[in-house]
Amino acid sequence: MILLGLIITPFVAALILAFIGDRRFAPAINIFCSFLTLMAAVALAIEVYNHGPIIAGGKFFFVDAFSVYLSVLTAFVSMTTAVFSRGYMQREREHGRVGHVRMRFYHAMFQMFMFAMLLCLLTNNIGVLWISMELATLSTVLLVSLYRTPNAIEAAWKYFILCGVGIAQALFGTVLLYFAAEKVIGEGGEALLWTNLIGVSGSLEPTVLSLAFVFLVVGYGTKVGLVPLHNWLPDAHSEGPTPISAVLSGLLLNIALYALVRCKVLVDGSTHTHYAGNIMMGFGIVSIVVASFSILRQKDIKRMFSYSSIEHMGIATFAFGLGGSIATFGALLHMLMHSLTKSSIFFTVGHACQMHRTQEIARIKGLFKGDPFVGWSLILGAMAIAGMPPFGVFTSEFLILTATIKDVPLLAPFILIGLGVAFAGLLRKVQYMVSGDVASYFEPIKTARAPVVFHMALVLVLAFYIPDFLNKWFQAAVELLK
Repeated sequence: MILLGLIITPFVAALILAFIGDRRFAPAINIFCSFLTLMAAVALAIEVYNHGPIIAGGKFFFVDAFSVYLSVLTAFVSMTTAVFSRGYMQREREHGRVGHVRMRFYHAMFQMFMFAMLLCLLTNNIGVLWISMELATLSTVLLVSLYRTPNAIEAAWKYFILCGVGIAQALFGTVLLYFAAEKVIGEGGEALLWTNLIGVSGSLEPTVLSLAFVFLVVGYGTKVGLVPLHNWLPDAHSEGPTPISAVLSGLLLNIALYALVRCKVLVDGSTHTHYAGNIMMGFGIVSIVVASFSILRQKDIKRMFSYSSIEHMGIATFAFGLGGSIATFGALLHMLMHSLTKSSIFFTVGHACQMHRTQEIARIKGLFKGDPFVGWSLILGAMAIAGMPPFGVFTSEFLILTATIKDVPLLAPFILIGLGVAFAGLLRKVQYMVSGDVASYFEPIKTARAPVVFHMALVLVLAFYIPDFLNKWFQAAVELLK
């Protein structure tokens, strides 16, 4: 019942919000339903923590330490984003950027996006995983184009086409995976279940699995934003509403990486080599280096932080590819730290852009004097995502770098170069925006402070202390994935 409630709540919320439209209480319903989803996710996590993995719904659902951890993270960031979007989207209405119809669309698609992501995480069927990933893509395509400007429509089409081509590759990889599984498990839906595939992974044809993983890494890697499959991501972040940028960067990329890591486990069990890990490490290293240098060239603040997301997903992908207890633990922690930090940054960026009515870095200035909360939130967020101590991103990057130096020391300099360049680029540009005099076109706004403070407080606390239940989650997930 808890699992069913977690899945059904955002779906029903999407239907309700599509029906009631843009009435005054629609944002409150959006927040309330997101809160109910979070409570259901926490209850499910407690169940898994106490009794271990769960198979339910006639084997349709499968929940273990890895999926339930990401489910709680997804529900939490969705809830705080709903809180932030209430004031932010009201301001967009006042500026005339959205009307009644688009606001109806926004709330309904926001909840449908949550439903699709949670279904990705909780399904036991690799076919349903693919379908729900496509549903998440379609939902966010409509949200990216919400403003209906030429640039927004172009970004949505680029997102749709590139991710559509990518997800088609993932479909072909899934078909190959089923082709290998049916020879061992037999025809029918049983050959599509994660639980069955994991149990017989050692008997699957390694040649077919190796070929399947190539298509899967291209397909799901496009959704992760790995270089050179990343071109949709900066445009989608910069042209869509800022709350959607927060959930795209903080959640959707995690879900795609989740699917890729699950597939890697099957390939490892079949080939008994580091074939899949080497491919992921290659994509990860290239993403880290290319994204870090791309940060230096950006003139749009949201595009700049979108390249930061590409860099950090490259770090997590590299760590999962490297494998081992330390690297895998670091990757799980990094996904958590990046989601909390980057969503907080986008909340702050949304305030800064509304204050100055622009996303151009050169035209955003004097945030310390104009609104100290926005200024300090932006500089602290940039320091955190750049990997400065004492924030949690430093802890996860340190673990990953330590494992890299131990296992593949020749690759450590590439990671250090990427981290160093990104650090310099982010702080250099953010320092310009927070310092100096307030611009003449500065416009005071009412900031949504609670989501920003809560996220950054968690990032700071988790750098020093990881609760026992979270540590056990991570350790259980490490045993599944390493």
